[in-house]
Amino acid sequence: MNDPLDFTDKVVLVTGSSRGIGAEMIKAFGARNAKCVVNYIVDPAGENKKGAEAVAKELKEPLVIECNVTDPPQVEAMMKQIQDRHGGLDVLINNAGIINDRTIKKTSLAEFEAVVRVNLGGTFNVTKAASQILRQNGRVINLSSVSGQMGFFGQANYSSSKAGIIGLTKVSARELARQNITVNAIAPGFIDIGMSKDLPPEIAQNFIKLVPLGRMGDVREIVNAALFLASPMASYITGHVLNVNGGVYMG
Repeated sequence: MNDPLDFTDKVVLVTGSSRGIGAEMIKAFGARNAKCVVNYIVDPAGENKKGAEAVAKELKEPLVIECNVTDPPQVEAMMKQIQDRHGGLDVLINNAGIINDRTIKKTSLAEFEAVVRVNLGGTFNVTKAASQILRQNGRVINLSSVSGQMGFFGQANYSSSKAGIIGLTKVSARELARQNITVNAIAPGFIDIGMSKDLPPEIAQNFIKLVPLGRMGDVREIVNAALFLASPMASYITGHVLNVNGGVYMG
């Protein structure tokens, strides 16, 4: 019997895969024989490039691409590189995102727009460009958040961006269905890596009290959700939001 989680010859792009959840995702696909594309954005300290290079060392013949997902020409150039190297794309995971928490009273319009531009605008830009090279039976997986479903205090920009991703996921699912491409979203809760990991201990404990399962999620639980949605096992699932949050949100 064929292993449904064997991604041999499948080309997988994870945006923002130099660290955090994105890095763990692309490494998981690499471990299952995918042809991996690692994406990062330049930062002043050069940490993202170092992270991308470290991730690439764990992959077989990866394609590492610097690209700012908010810049359409850069995104188009990234897709051309993938097309030239691999002839197309099979799995796109829109993971790139930022956070900048403040109350509405303290958030400027520029701060609000900056988060929405990366999280929602970036997802739109990459999905639009990728639709030109995604193969039949392809997969698009967007990273939303429990924050986009519940709206947390101090996250007007982040919650709005992640709620928007859910709407974009559903529209994309309808439009790309004609190519037999499924589009789904994962909505993580409080995970032990990335943005949640950087919370002060007392705040983290307050969040954990909201979780029926009584703990933060393990990054592997998000990775496993992505592997499932990208696999043949999820071939009849599209326009869906998969909640991986320990029961915080049960809608």
